[in-house]
Amino acid sequence: MNDRTNIEQVCIIASPPKGVFFLFRKHSIFVLQTMFTFNGQLLFTGMKRLRLSILVLSTIAACIANAQDKSKEDSLWKLLQKSSTDTNRVLLLLQYGELFETGNTDTAMFYYKQAKALAEQLQYKKGLSAYTSYSIVILNNQGKFREALELCKENIQRWEGTGNKQEMAAAYINVGSEWQYLSDLETAADSYIKALQYAEQINHQNYQRVANNNLASVFNSLQQYDKGLYYALKALQIAQALKNEYAIASSLINIATSETSLKKNDSALLHFKQVEMLGESMQDDIIRMDGWLGQADNFKALQKWAEAEKLYKNTITLAKKSEAQEYILYGCMGISDLLLKTKQYAAAETYITPSIPLALSLGTRLELKDLYLRASELNEAIGNAGAALTWHKKFVLLNDSLINEKSTANINLQEIKYETSKKQTQIKELETEKKVQALTIKQKNIFNWVMAGSALLMLLFAILGIRNHKQKQLLQLQRITELEKEKQLLATEAVLKGQEEERTRLAKDLHDGLGGMLSGVKFSFNNMRDNLIMTPENLQAFQRGLDMLDSSITELRRVAHSMMPEALMKFGLNAALKDFCTGINSSGVIKVVYQSYGIDDLKIDQAASVTIYRIVQELLNNVIKHAAATKAIVQVNKEADKLLITVEDDGKGFDTVLLKESKGIGWTNIQNRLDYLNAKLDLQSAPGVNGTSVNIEIDI
Repeated sequence: MNDRTNIEQVCIIASPPKGVFFLFRKHSIFVLQTMFTFNGQLLFTGMKRLRLSILVLSTIAACIANAQDKSKEDSLWKLLQKSSTDTNRVLLLLQYGELFETGNTDTAMFYYKQAKALAEQLQYKKGLSAYTSYSIVILNNQGKFREALELCKENIQRWEGTGNKQEMAAAYINVGSEWQYLSDLETAADSYIKALQYAEQINHQNYQRVANNNLASVFNSLQQYDKGLYYALKALQIAQALKNEYAIASSLINIATSETSLKKNDSALLHFKQVEMLGESMQDDIIRMDGWLGQADNFKALQKWAEAEKLYKNTITLAKKSEAQEYILYGCMGISDLLLKTKQYAAAETYITPSIPLALSLGTRLELKDLYLRASELNEAIGNAGAALTWHKKFVLLNDSLINEKSTANINLQEIKYETSKKQTQIKELETEKKVQALTIKQKNIFNWVMAGSALLMLLFAILGIRNHKQKQLLQLQRITELEKEKQLLATEAVLKGQEEERTRLAKDLHDGLGGMLSGVKFSFNNMRDNLIMTPENLQAFQRGLDMLDSSITELRRVAHSMMPEALMKFGLNAALKDFCTGINSSGVIKVVYQSYGIDDLKIDQAASVTIYRIVQELLNNVIKHAAATKAIVQVNKEADKLLITVEDDGKGFDTVLLKESKGIGWTNIQNRLDYLNAKLDLQSAPGVNGTSVNIEIDI
């Protein structure tokens, strides 16, 4: 079943323009009618096509259609040329910029920023809110959700304490939607609830509806479908009272989605049928296809295969006609799943095979993951074990990537957000203290000038006071710089920690998961060899296959061992480095001499050990890749409270200045790890001089 949960955004824009509704759909292009008036004069009506990555229902006032008709652009341009430097010009700049929103976003943002500058000059708060509303559409289309979030936060600060509850409700809905795009569902729900409270206080029905509908989408995303159904029903009741067909369709989709997940298939079928009928009455192909897909999913759950297949095929046909590539993908995925369930494998393949490149072109990784799994299941069902294993491997890798991207990103985001918040608070306190000190100095200077003729001694004390304050200011600036550096180190530490955790998990999954699977295949082949009578030629070919399987198992274990060496976890840094150098020697690529002194009882934490190991690993990899060396030496010694590391080679050398211009990630990773350890680096090399020497000093 496809996820068609809805998120809505709203915005208030000052008169004179009249508001219109826009409906943004998940992975789809849609068309809607817009009307633009200015000072009571109808300028034009038109159609507009937009593309967004998430379903959004927006109440946006003062919007112009995507001007394919040159006369529309000319009409607005003439008004802009005649306008005075006032609030009307702010709105005209925004509206003119929107003409370029889908075709030339740089030009659109140019006019938006002109509007912002004028609104700031005029202290026109509604104009600044309008700038936010226009800008976040472009930012969201580009996937720049964090930038859009910052604009929405500024809008909340702009209206906080003014008593304008309508603006506060709109601002909290928008900031909640940005948090939801960033997968911070808890913060998103908190913002929606605040918006709902403001909307209820002023009895603003549309904002109550939007907040309830967005809360429904949050709880559906959290798989709390009972709560999602509760809030979607509240949103539907208000939408029906407002007689807004787009709002009704949005709420019905959330209701039916909840019911489908709750196995209330008959009720879900009824509501998706209503969505289809609304799409027909509005002549909106996207809403009609949403209704068809929802009904098909529920018919499939009820094993009514013929009804489901018909609706999936209807969706594919209409999607091709409407050039809605995402809905072609949804229809193909739905019917392929149906055909797999009914064991119609040849027919299923005709839908799965073209869907994979389509999902790749659209960048829909969740759908691509499901298609990989279906391709694996299909090939397994028809007895093609090799292809099934290949597709299953792609599924596992993409699935793990999606899970860990989200979990690691969320963990690091929370850690960095917490630490950054603390540091920013400290910086603000220091900056406030600096401002107070600067004000004090100014006051003293004025006083000293007034009293200069009568009190030379007081002037002397004032000069000394000024000098003292300047020294304090310098110390404060130094402290701010230190805090900024600490913040950067914390961010680096979180990233390195996330990388090592991911390496460990992937190494374990490769060794225990895929390694175990390959070993099982080998065991099965050995049994087959013992139980089958084969010709000498077939036996020889069978044995070659087993040898290749052994090589694959060995290579997989080597990769897993490289990602997180077992020796490092069990026996410590010295054993791990020695084992790594021995492995390189065994490969015959280069001869590596490893020497250590006094580090057998080295007591450092595991994070530092892993970081040192990765530094040496990356340095030797660089020697192998770039130095054209025949021999390398790795020395690790402990002297007093310092750990000294040396990596030397007899290669061709290089210009060390080039490292500053290098865009490769290898040296950047080494530098980040050195910063994390607060280590000192001495690099000696030059073109034409034999060898490169890297010396590292770490306090322990």
